[in-house]
Amino acid sequence: MKDIISGLNKAFDSRIRLGIMSILLVNDFYDFNNLKEALDVTDGNLASHLKALEEKNLIQVNKQFIGRKPNTSYSITQEGSMLFRQHIDALENLIKNK
Repeated sequence: MKDIISGLNKAFDSRIRLGIMSILLVNDFYDFNNLKEALDVTDGNLASHLKALEEKNLIQVNKQFIGRKPNTSYSITQEGSMLFRQHIDALENLIKNK
């Protein structure tokens, strides 16, 4: 029997990580505060998910100053984009094969 969930990537199991990756896939970059607002999560919750994605080389962290204020933004890596697209394809196949 064909394993219908074999193409799903555990790195994207969380709804928050799924949201982060979805936002970064369609935007060149997104800053921390806008991610927090878009996903309606706490600082700590978002930070822990971003760190997990960064450790897997799925996203890249960009730190800079805008005026005198620090700004941290995130972008998706090439590997992250490829793996996330594969995950989305696997989800679509799962739905079609229900």
